[in-house]
Amino acid sequence: MIQEMTARERLFACLEGKQTDRVPIWLLFPCHPTYYYVDVRTHPDYKPIFEASKKYAIMLNRRNFGIPSDVPKLRKRKESIPLFTPEVTYRSEDAEENGLTIMRDYIEYKGQSIFEEIQTSASGSKVKKPLHSDEDLEFFCSLPIETDEKRLEAELEKRLPEFLREKEDFPEEYGAMMLDLGEPIIPVYHGANLEEYAIWSITQADRVKEFLDRAMVRLRIIYKWCLERDLADIYFLVGTELASPPLVSRDTFLNWIVPYDKELIEMIHSYGKKVIQHYHGQIKEVLPDFADMGPDGLHTIEAPPVGNCTFTEAYDIVKDNITLIGNTQYDDFRSFTKEQMVREVTTILDECKGKRLIVSFRQC
Repeated sequence: MIQEMTARERLFACLEGKQTDRVPIWLLFPCHPTYYYVDVRTHPDYKPIFEASKKYAIMLNRRNFGIPSDVPKLRKRKESIPLFTPEVTYRSEDAEENGLTIMRDYIEYKGQSIFEEIQTSASGSKVKKPLHSDEDLEFFCSLPIETDEKRLEAELEKRLPEFLREKEDFPEEYGAMMLDLGEPIIPVYHGANLEEYAIWSITQADRVKEFLDRAMVRLRIIYKWCLERDLADIYFLVGTELASPPLVSRDTFLNWIVPYDKELIEMIHSYGKKVIQHYHGQIKEVLPDFADMGPDGLHTIEAPPVGNCTFTEAYDIVKDNITLIGNTQYDDFRSFTKEQMVREVTTILDECKGKRLIVSFRQC
């Protein structure tokens, strides 16, 4: 019989493949507010869940230091650490045309530019991504990436006091601080028209790869700065899913994702820290590549119809080398009664009994 653990002890034991007093539960939302989750600490529908999570769940306090995609949400750039050097400039332009509100955000360099456009009317919004043609991609991939250590570290230092306040405020026994610092593919994916992006994986693969190599220089500096300051115990790699089947081939995944994630994971492990990789979608074909990259945890395993891989199938591939994290179907999570949810979670626990598992749930 294992003695009762704190959430933190349970989390790290599970990520290390050790026995735990019970299966950890992760509800995804961080302790401190962030724009991509409801503020669970104050929202009346979530506050009781947040309070209960302190007792029953692990908490990973996900922060990101304002590491941007830089394609656009350009109007939020003041919150972000620049992707490009100061020679690359930005401007925004708004207009009213034929009953439409049009917002354009430009990236400009040496007399050339690309822009994101959002058209809004009474019936909704339409977005034109800035990378819409081969010429757009060529321009974007030619932009000088910020790799000056002093400038990057100065930007990180500006954000350090707020991070340290949140770290001090976070009760360590809840779990761990977790940094989400990005991957090289993120700016290209978020800036691209996805139909073109899929084609570029065949016709412009070398050009994108050269951009990823340069973006990785910047990320090495950022990750090293955070690791040397012992800012977090866990790093969350979010971007792995952005160049994978069925949108692009497994070969593209092996070229645009695996070498960069593998290097980051090795770097993080060299400082004694843990890595959780994030991946939604059709994961089965690339699961052997996660085994090669070697994270401590993999989030998330999703069975059909949302994903294409059961826990049993995943364990057959990764064996006992990675802690798997997952997951009820999202629509089930929203619609199940308490009794149905108990049955669903019990099914997961039975399927994964004796295996490395963190049960997680999605929420908006």
